[in-house]
Amino acid sequence: MSGNVVETLIGAVVLAVAGLFLFFAYSTAEVGSVDGYTLVAKFDRVDGLAAGSDVRIGGIKVGSIGEMSLETESYMAVVTMNINSDVQLPEDSSAKISSDGLLGSNYLSLEPGGAEDMLEDGGEVRFTQGAVDIVNLIGQAIFSATDSGKDKSQ
Repeated sequence: MSGNVVETLIGAVVLAVAGLFLFFAYSTAEVGSVDGYTLVAKFDRVDGLAAGSDVRIGGIKVGSIGEMSLETESYMAVVTMNINSDVQLPEDSSAKISSDGLLGSNYLSLEPGGAEDMLEDGGEVRFTQGAVDIVNLIGQAIFSATDSGKDKSQ
């Protein structure tokens, strides 16, 4: 009977340590909504971007993606982002979808402009660059290499 009590205590300790680890991981990962203001940007492609993805300036997280939708008139992807209230962006700022690496996750990179007027809550980042399709680029490189090897004098 004492073996069952020891096994139960060890199991409880393991569960408590796992719970503390999950709490620590969640609290240090900066997951969740950002308190601040909302901006909107329209892209031709948002491949690999998802709600909750990082919004960064110079590699530093300054916000997160709130939601994404399709504008049915222009067929543009509309991305709503939440930006920290202590970060103010000039009106001529730009946004592009970047990747952490070849296999890394995508995030939204903001490049501050030089205008004196700042974007307000609900404002739109007008200069955008969508996601780059790596598979398409590799395919183009392969096909262009095979086409250049053919004799075109015939």
